[in-house]
Amino acid sequence: MSPVRLDVRDLHLDYGPEVVLRGVDLRVHGGELLGLIGPNGSGKSSLLRACTGTLECRGELAVDGIDPRREPLAARSRLGYAVDPATLPGALRGRQCIELVARVRGLDGSAIEQAHALCRQLALSPWIEREVAAYSLGTRQKLAVVLALLGDPPVLLLDEVLNGLDPLAAWQLKQVLRERADAGSAIVLATHGLDVAERHLDRAALLLDGRIAADWNRDELARLRTSPGGLEAAVVEHLRAAQ
Repeated sequence: MSPVRLDVRDLHLDYGPEVVLRGVDLRVHGGELLGLIGPNGSGKSSLLRACTGTLECRGELAVDGIDPRREPLAARSRLGYAVDPATLPGALRGRQCIELVARVRGLDGSAIEQAHALCRQLALSPWIEREVAAYSLGTRQKLAVVLALLGDPPVLLLDEVLNGLDPLAAWQLKQVLRERADAGSAIVLATHGLDVAERHLDRAALLLDGRIAADWNRDELARLRTSPGGLEAAVVEHLRAAQ
């Protein structure tokens, strides 16, 4: 089996008096494309941010063997995180964003060329000489993904990056993520799209009330596709049980 690239054990996170994560355990191997699913407020975005080391949390956490809270620079060189598109610098052009992130990560010109090839694949190239402030939500999402994938990091954390994409762009992005997983990256995609999790991903983990309530592997997802209601029915069953 491929090595564990993302290792989360007994992770707890509080926002003041509000408990967000309650002992999350999640391990993602290289080559896995995992869908993190769950209702609004279940802690998906917080879990991804905690994995970057930017939130104060308790428990064990390793990105490609490195704890991002103790060695943030080393961990971030192994990690690609798609930021909220709204936080991208509006005054910069897309090309400038790519060059800036490459410089911060210490990447060479070949990584920038690879990023431009990805821009062409995602139909982002016509926009890279325009200021980000002029981008639509979908175009910003594409740029956020390109920046996350810059330099082929072994761990990718993507939060609802399919939102705002047209059908062709969403299809292209799913192909790109599949290629990256097949090349050995460990990918966590937080998504509300149960059809995406059921049909395109290797695993689906249900985060509910701050805990992993269910974790379906590829074989289990394949069985769900042939059962009445599929993954949606399985998730509803867990939601009803939690009420």
